[in-house]
Amino acid sequence: MGFWKSFFSSSDAASGQTQFEGEAIEGTIDRTDNTSRIFFSTDRDIDLYELEELCDAVGWSRRPMRKVKKAIQHSFLVTSMWQQRGNTKRLIGFARATSDHAFNATIWDVVVHPDFQTKGLGKALMKYMIRKLRNEDISNITLFADPHVVNFYRRMGFMADPEGIKGMFWYPD
Repeated sequence: MGFWKSFFSSSDAASGQTQFEGEAIEGTIDRTDNTSRIFFSTDRDIDLYELEELCDAVGWSRRPMRKVKKAIQHSFLVTSMWQQRGNTKRLIGFARATSDHAFNATIWDVVVHPDFQTKGLGKALMKYMIRKLRNEDISNITLFADPHVVNFYRRMGFMADPEGIKGMFWYPD
């Protein structure tokens, strides 16, 4: 039995379809015998210390918490991914998107805890983000990726600008 069939417990999972509308992925994670529930949330009330721990776990440099809070408040979409085991809830993934609310959105800060990488959860998080953005009629979704994760995004259908436009950046001196 494939990982996803054992991971998902909904009837859609048995048919090979991944369901995100319920905003929950339930099942058993391979590494443990304990039942866990993995779910998404769009609640912006995220413990910033817990988010900082998640970012630390993947080796990101720290950013001022007041700025992280402001970025979350001003984002168009904020998605967090959680593992729930009994009464314990753990932040295991995060992503956010900014937008013009009409045509364009840019996905930022995609992070999945190393303990949960290579299990398809990063892909599930991205598919969830894309579905939410498409439900808002956003047709142009962009992102910036570090070189070591470019192939992950390529496999998800992202590509270098097909028009050949090169992004430009301005940084203060």
